[in-house]
Amino acid sequence: MRIFLAGATGVIGRRVVPLLVAEGHQVTALTRKPDRAAALRASGVEPVVADALDGADLAAAVIEAAPDIVMHQLTDLAAGDFAANAALRRQGTRNLVDAALAAGVRRMVAQSIAWIYEAGDAPADEPTPLDLAAPGERGTRVGAAAALEAAVHEMPEWVVLRYGEFYGPGTWYAPDGLAADMARAGGLAAGGGVVSFVHADDAATAAVQALDWPANGAVNVCDDEPAPGREWVPAFCAAVGASPPTPADTGRPGWARGADNHHARKHLGWVPRYPSWRDGFAAFAGGTPT
Repeated sequence: MRIFLAGATGVIGRRVVPLLVAEGHQVTALTRKPDRAAALRASGVEPVVADALDGADLAAAVIEAAPDIVMHQLTDLAAGDFAANAALRRQGTRNLVDAALAAGVRRMVAQSIAWIYEAGDAPADEPTPLDLAAPGERGTRVGAAAALEAAVHEMPEWVVLRYGEFYGPGTWYAPDGLAADMARAGGLAAGGGVVSFVHADDAATAAVQALDWPANGAVNVCDDEPAPGREWVPAFCAAVGASPPTPADTGRPGWARGADNHHARKHLGWVPRYPSWRDGFAAFAGGTPT
């Protein structure tokens, strides 16, 4: 198939590229940074340099590529700028969907997040409503993800991947990542909020498998063990060489409930290499990358 991969040099995109090439797909890889084009070409794909926030530029790139499927892995989180990432989710997705429709593309696979569900007692499954009334910064992030998903729903065929929190090389949750720096500074709270993780390699595998998944559905892509901070934070600290955290006397915000991966595992056949963050953290314990 001819595939247009937006966000080809991001945490997931750069893992998706070799998987697509290995399967024999013809890939056009979007990057906004000209200095990354040569490496993309060397990996076996055709690079195109454009800014997803420039609608006309992006439309021209997609139309010229004439893909069968567009894969949306756009993010802007390297510097921890949630406002910039929210803007990209809104406007970048809007531009990408418009470009795909103009090019006659039928199917899109898009990256969303799994911590946008409304409050509840158990890990959220896909039919759970989104937390659209959330206030403050959470409201901005949920609203941006909801806008992304609404735009993607305009495609004739679509799959939205609601990813858990990424960990592994190149992510915040790696021995050299932002969360590890926070852990070593004593800034990670071992509280009651529940998180669902997914190793970035497993997230990339799901993205490629989603090319053939049934159309028009959201899918939680996370590991098997949602866990409160009081369980995963000490394990993460140990894995990255940080001192044990001080337990935080905090309860669980209602929305911090984790996500249920039953649909992906039981009905779509996605099997993560790391079924638990415990396995993944242990794999890079002492600073050794997975």
